[in-house]
Amino acid sequence: MMRPLPLITVLALAAAPAAAQNTAVANARTLWHDVTAQVTQIAEEVPDSLYGFKPVPTVRSFGELFGHIAGAQYMFCAAAVGDPPREEDAVEKAATTKAALVAALKASTAYCERAYAQSDADAQASLEMFGQPRTRLWVLGMNGVHNGEHYGNLVTYLRINGIVPPASRPRR
Repeated sequence: MMRPLPLITVLALAAAPAAAQNTAVANARTLWHDVTAQVTQIAEEVPDSLYGFKPVPTVRSFGELFGHIAGAQYMFCAAAVGDPPREEDAVEKAATTKAALVAALKASTAYCERAYAQSDADAQASLEMFGQPRTRLWVLGMNGVHNGEHYGNLVTYLRINGIVPPASRPRR
């Protein structure tokens, strides 16, 4: 004779298929969140005096990079949830102080939380991005890749200025 399963087991088994169906967005969210948290930490820690620093005149400054990342997050995440398009360079053009740029970066990250909360099924919706057919999931992945690309720029800027990047610091 079979014994009935405990309620907790039944609930866990019922939740398992739903969780397994949403692993793509969850993985994209984890990767995006990790790199974005490090970018935000750098934005908060870099002194005001370095926000205008550029290694060479032809690249963005610290501040311009933070504005660019914030603006791009709005652009990518608006597309990923089907909101009206946002201009990628809007933040970079408007925010110039450390306080404004940190606030914009945090606000764009909060805005993106909704995009990274959608189901894998919703993330398969088609859209056009950069003139090519894509999915919302592709856009979420691209947002994380883009932030990671610029985290690399920021690491170089930090090292030039004798600052150890967050990921290279000893863990406590």
